[in-house]
Amino acid sequence: MTQPQFHARIGTLLERLEERPGAEEWSAVLADGSEARVIAYPPLTGELAPGRRVWLNTTAVELGLGTGGAHFVLAPALCKEEPLCNEIGQTPERSAGHLMKLRYTPLQHAVLAAEEEASPHRSALQQNMALTGLPVLVAELHSMAMAAAIAARGCGALRVVYIMTDGAALPIAVSRLSARLKEAGVLAGTITSGQAFGGDLDAVTVASSLAAAHAAFDADCVVISQGPGNAGTSSPFGFSGLAQSDHLHAAAALGARPLAALRLSFADPRSRHRGLSHHTATVLGRMLLTRVSAAVPELPGEYGDLLAGQIEAAGLPCRHDLRFVCADDLWDSLLEYHDLLTTMGRGLEEERAFFLSACAAARLAMEPEAGMPWQARP
Repeated sequence: MTQPQFHARIGTLLERLEERPGAEEWSAVLADGSEARVIAYPPLTGELAPGRRVWLNTTAVELGLGTGGAHFVLAPALCKEEPLCNEIGQTPERSAGHLMKLRYTPLQHAVLAAEEEASPHRSALQQNMALTGLPVLVAELHSMAMAAAIAARGCGALRVVYIMTDGAALPIAVSRLSARLKEAGVLAGTITSGQAFGGDLDAVTVASSLAAAHAAFDADCVVISQGPGNAGTSSPFGFSGLAQSDHLHAAAALGARPLAALRLSFADPRSRHRGLSHHTATVLGRMLLTRVSAAVPELPGEYGDLLAGQIEAAGLPCRHDLRFVCADDLWDSLLEYHDLLTTMGRGLEEERAFFLSACAAARLAMEPEAGMPWQARP
C-alpha cells in the first residue's frame, strides 16, 4: 500500500473575501509569513473570525495541482497561549503520487494511483487490455463480497482481488473483515476505486481497477462492492447499491465474465427486502444494459418457491443467464469468520439465504457450468 500524503499547517485568518451558502473564502497568513486564499465550510469548522488560528490542509497547493488545488480549513487551532505543533505530516512530493482522494474536502490527500506515471503498473495499464473470461463477481453489499471471496477460495481460486468502490465507507481500513481476509491470504490484494482509499492499490475508476487487478495481481477472480455501509431511502432508485449495475457494465466492456450476486433475505423485517431484495430486482431488471450471469441458491420449500416467483415477476430469466447452484458444501468455509460476517447486524445462521447466495455466486464464478439452467428447474 502506498502511503497517503497529507500535509496540514497552522495559519491565521485575515479577512473574509467571499461568502456563499455553506462555504467561505478567506485570506490567511501561514507561519512562514506567506499569504494564501483558503476555503472553509462553516458547518464543519464552526464560526470563524479574523485573527482566528486554524489548521489548513495545504497538500494540493504544495503539489501544484489544479484539481483540489486550494488550502482548506480543517478546524480551529488551539488558543495562541497554548503549546501546539505547527504542522502535521510533511511537504508532499509529486513523485510519491498526486491523485487526490476526498477531493475538495478538508481531509483531501494525495495517493499514488496505479495509473500514474510513477506507478510500476503504468505501462501495463497503458495497454488496451482485454480481460477475456476473467470472472468478476459484483455484489451490492460489502459483507456479501467478502463472503463470496471466502467461498471463491473454497472453489479453487488462488488469487482473489477485492475492488472497493466509493458508494459507502471510503477508507478500506474501516473494514476489519477485509483486513483479516488479507492477512489470512484469502485476498491476494485490494484496490480502492474512485474516492475510496487505502487499498494495496488506488485507482481512478472501476475499469482501471479491473485492469490493475489483472496487471498487478494476476487475479483469477475479482469481487467488487461498495465498502461497509449502504445508503438507502426505500425509493426505487435511491440507494447506493444501484452502482452494482455500473460495475457489471465495466466488467462486460472489458471482456470479463460479469456475475451478479443476488441479495436475498428471509430475516429482514422490511417486506421490500424479503426474499429477493428490491435492490437486486431493480439492478438486474431495470438498470443493466448487458446480459450477465447470476446464481440462484437452492433453498428449501416455501423459501425457494417465493424466490422463484419474485425472480419471474422481475423478468430476470429473459434478461440474464440464471442457474440454480447448490452451495451448501461451502458453508463451512464461512464459519471461521462468523464473528465478522454479518449483514444489517445479523449473523450467518440468521441470514443463511444471504450468505448462501454469496457462496453460490462464487461457485458459478469459478465453475461456469455449475448447477442447472433456470429453464430446467423441475
